[in-house]
Amino acid sequence: MQLGMIGLGRMGANIVRRLMRDGHECVVFDNSPESIKALEAEGATGALTLEEFAAKLTVPRAAWVMIPASVTGQVVEQVAAQVDGLLPDSVDIGVTIVKAEPKRPGRTLID
Repeated sequence: MQLGMIGLGRMGANIVRRLMRDGHECVVFDNSPESIKALEAEGATGALTLEEFAAKLTVPRAAWVMIPASVTGQVVEQVAAQVDGLLPDSVDIGVTIVKAEPKRPGRTLID
């Protein structure tokens, strides 16, 4: 199976590594060219623009967007609009925020 990943931070990059380890093909995009190059060296197909990312995915296209919780609101809406315009047949967006509970450091809550 082929999967596209937008966002190659700690979580996105490690999800890609696990998918490739299990035999899946991954197309990757990030704002950081270094992050793209690192995963290309491990076997992923890199894309330097969202347009290139969309073009490298085969139909039916599946794309996963991993955006840090610290990037919210208008930025999420902008990314969603760009992706939706490029992959109109394959976008479903959900948001999960994970934050530390102030009274219990080290534990997390999912809102």
